[in-house]
Amino acid sequence: MATIDIKRNHSLGLEMAKTRAAELADGMKEKLGISWRWDGDQIKFDAASGMAKGTTGQVTVAAASIRVEIDLPFLLRAMKGTVEGKVTEKLDKAVA
Repeated sequence: MATIDIKRNHSLGLEMAKTRAAELADGMKEKLGISWRWDGDQIKFDAASGMAKGTTGQVTVAAASIRVEIDLPFLLRAMKGTVEGKVTEKLDKAVA
């Protein structure tokens, strides 16, 4: 079960939603040191080092929705509210 699970509906269409999801993943790569890859319509990511070390998750992109699931390691769970707030903010901007 994911520590953070956020779903947003959108009207972007699948290809534009995938583009926006990739842009978000690139931003997380630069700021948090995560690595990510596409697996069909899902972005799978993890952080082997850096601030987010031990974090894993996925972003599932569909034609009308995007779902972000993040598993925070034990040491970062105290910051769940902060992380969830930032992800929600970025996701809302991406699908607007």
